[in-house]
Amino acid sequence: MMNIRKASEEDFPAILLLIKELAAFEKAPEKVTNSVEQMKKEKDLFQCHVAETETGEIVGMAIYFFAFYTWVGKSLYLDDIYVKESFRGQKTGTELLKKVFEVAQKEECKRVRWQVLNWNKPAIEMYKKRGADIDDEWLNCTFDYDGIKNFKI
Repeated sequence: MMNIRKASEEDFPAILLLIKELAAFEKAPEKVTNSVEQMKKEKDLFQCHVAETETGEIVGMAIYFFAFYTWVGKSLYLDDIYVKESFRGQKTGTELLKKVFEVAQKEECKRVRWQVLNWNKPAIEMYKKRGADIDDEWLNCTFDYDGIKNFKI
């Protein structure tokens, strides 16, 4: 049985390992520049729930933050949800997603939004099964740290 609970600062090392696993799964391990120190410094900017085994091993996470969308107002943005491969297929991801939606309901959010890679068919099917509207119209626009520093008009 998995225990889904709010993460604490003491969980940051385990969460960072999951972030790195997720980046490897998404074929971009070199993109992770985050650190435990940075997470501690920026802890007020995000929230996280973890999936923990009976032995205390953290095997999944859902990292999110609150946002304001001009059309609807207060929303929850699910930045990442990830479960270790050996624990998939046991409804751990579903339980994490359920917890995120409980938070969104409690916080009276008008929208929950996240992204999924177009090749991640198992995740897409799980989201569709739960009623997600998967949009193929909008494109991501991203500037990394260097892009922000070098932004020119």
